[in-house]
Amino acid sequence: MWPVNFACSRARRLIVNKNRCFRGLKKEVVSISERCSVGGKFMSNSDPTFTEETGEESLVGETSVEETVASEIIDEASGDPSMSGGETAAATPAALPLPIIPILKRPVSGRYRGTLGAFQLELRVDVDRTRPLKRVSGDFNQVSGGTTAYFGSFVVNSPVITVTPALVTIKGLGSFTFSAGAPVVEVKIPRRTIFQPQAPATMQFFTTGGSPGATYICAFESIHFRTVRIETDRVSDVTTPIFTSYNTGSLPSGGPARNLSVVGAYAEAGLQLIPTSGSNVVNISEAGATWSNAELHASMQRHFSLWRELPQWAVWLIVAQNHDFGPGLYGIMFDQQGKQRQGCAVFHRGIGGTTADKLRLQVYTYVHELGHCFNLLHSWQKHFASPPVPSRPLALSWMNYPFNYPAGGEPNFWANFAFQFDNEEVIHLRHAFRNNIVMGGSNFIIGSGLGKEVMPDPVRDDSGLRFTISTHKPNFALGEPVVLELALETADARSRRIHPWLHPNCGLVKVVIEKPNAQVVAYEPLIDHIVGEGVRELIPGDAANDSAYIGFGKAGFYFDQPGRYRVRAAYAALDGSEVLSDILDIRVRYPVTAAEEELADLFMGADQGALLYLLGSDSEYLRNGNDAFNTVLEKYPKNDMANYARLALGINAGRTFKTISDDNPDRIIERKAKPDESAVLLSAVVESGVLDPVSTQMTLSNLAEVQKDSGDDKASKKTLDTLAAMTGKKTKAAGK
Repeated sequence: MWPVNFACSRARRLIVNKNRCFRGLKKEVVSISERCSVGGKFMSNSDPTFTEETGEESLVGETSVEETVASEIIDEASGDPSMSGGETAAATPAALPLPIIPILKRPVSGRYRGTLGAFQLELRVDVDRTRPLKRVSGDFNQVSGGTTAYFGSFVVNSPVITVTPALVTIKGLGSFTFSAGAPVVEVKIPRRTIFQPQAPATMQFFTTGGSPGATYICAFESIHFRTVRIETDRVSDVTTPIFTSYNTGSLPSGGPARNLSVVGAYAEAGLQLIPTSGSNVVNISEAGATWSNAELHASMQRHFSLWRELPQWAVWLIVAQNHDFGPGLYGIMFDQQGKQRQGCAVFHRGIGGTTADKLRLQVYTYVHELGHCFNLLHSWQKHFASPPVPSRPLALSWMNYPFNYPAGGEPNFWANFAFQFDNEEVIHLRHAFRNNIVMGGSNFIIGSGLGKEVMPDPVRDDSGLRFTISTHKPNFALGEPVVLELALETADARSRRIHPWLHPNCGLVKVVIEKPNAQVVAYEPLIDHIVGEGVRELIPGDAANDSAYIGFGKAGFYFDQPGRYRVRAAYAALDGSEVLSDILDIRVRYPVTAAEEELADLFMGADQGALLYLLGSDSEYLRNGNDAFNTVLEKYPKNDMANYARLALGINAGRTFKTISDDNPDRIIERKAKPDESAVLLSAVVESGVLDPVSTQMTLSNLAEVQKDSGDDKASKKTLDTLAAMTGKKTKAAGK
């Protein structure tokens, strides 16, 4: 607020001076506006005497035009000759002062959004309004072609906040989900009157040494820190009304009386829940008399109109009658399969009704279960979080159990409960790193799921392509080659121009592996290939396919220990889009017999890995690997693992191999192809059925060639017929 005090006898001249001030500053205001433009629109004064496109206020340095005019008015009233053309107060008769007129300023807290290059920033400022928690946080997305992917988040937990009549400045050291070169955050937001639109925020990063980094101009977006779409479905056997609102003054409580809905409860925490129009009635026949968690999950996939198996700000709430656990279960966050925390359920057998106590129980249960979807634990179980935080059993929070309240049980809980989350929970809701709160992000309880290096799900994908990875079997023996099958299809009915280079060797597909110990590594092929453009038209119903041995590369063996692995791949499209595959689970079994242990040792040498990668070699430097494969064939000829040794040896035998003489670098030693030996080995591989379909096709093609080279045209034709039949079936299946 600024006080305005002036003499009535001089009002006309002050108005003239005010207009002169605006005219004199107009050129500088426009210049500043150009530098602070957002989306090509200028920020300008909302005063009717000086407006621009947006009607927003512009700044002169750190002082608004209104502040400058007010300052001159105050100076004029003081009688300072230097501010009034040499006139003195004595030159004018004294007049009675008018009352001070306070002009209220807008709070600056809320959500802002800006763009710099390929990065989009969602900025959350939390320094005033309701329950200010004195923090600044933000999420970065990165745009590449037609795809937008989450990049990382930050939060400033203890900033220095400076407030002047003209400006709010927030500065502090941020915590980041990525390695930030400039981790010091400074946010400046001009203060506006309640009659003016909200000002944009200027956010600049600095290094710890004080050097300036990137600057974002972020337009004000909402007073809410986050926005979530909520869809509520009802099961057909629910006999009581779905909850709408509860008057918190109906029964004794610790907060002010108000009509509170689920949407309103989250709005008080700073989150906006937007109900969708996709709500419908679910037939009880999908479950029978009661619901299991698996049935709830299946129903979510079937009826949640916004459901996708990826992180998104959308949640499903189903109002049901009974759960398998009985009437004592009021609600449950059931979604702990795949991408977690996307759905929850409430059960009206225990909470349904229209009395005040039932309505109170309903608002509590509805808000409580949705809280779990935001990755909030019970108040007394916070120490189970990863990383753990102190539990708060005495919290008067939506996330506590009334009957479990240690200070007097249920009566005391309700008598003191203000129908709100506690401060630490509100911090989480407003400022948690994106993956730790967004539905489908980190698993329930886990503070972080897949890190940045595992390529998080895109916020939006307009590439028009679908990229999938798979293996032909769900688990592998220790040492067994892991071969990834890759497929690229159109995501809709339109054709797309693509490059066909799906193999990681070509550098256009990136594969990332999370090991059982949570270590995340990027697969690096042993040999990098440089490829040409190779553009083709991919039509709906068709697919580009390839397979890749990813068990061995520049870092050695990637599946080098028993346990569960998670694998993801990204295809670099022609338009710059990064098309992500789903996350593939692969299990490597523990050896349980002496034979399995020895086979693992025979396969997991560096030479053997290189031979599998190269599909055989006569290189003297890989002699130990060839010796190991021959040992496998001698000792374990009937074991499935032996067929991988046969594959490497057989492919290599079928081709001429040239080496340079150690004695004479100019002398080339040529080993002739051995088609008969190759045919025997490759035939056994095909008959075993251990290979994936793409590798099988490759093996059949090589087998047909060596059979022909050995003079067995009949066998070669039969092999080609088998290959044609397989290709036909695969094409038909892909089309289907």
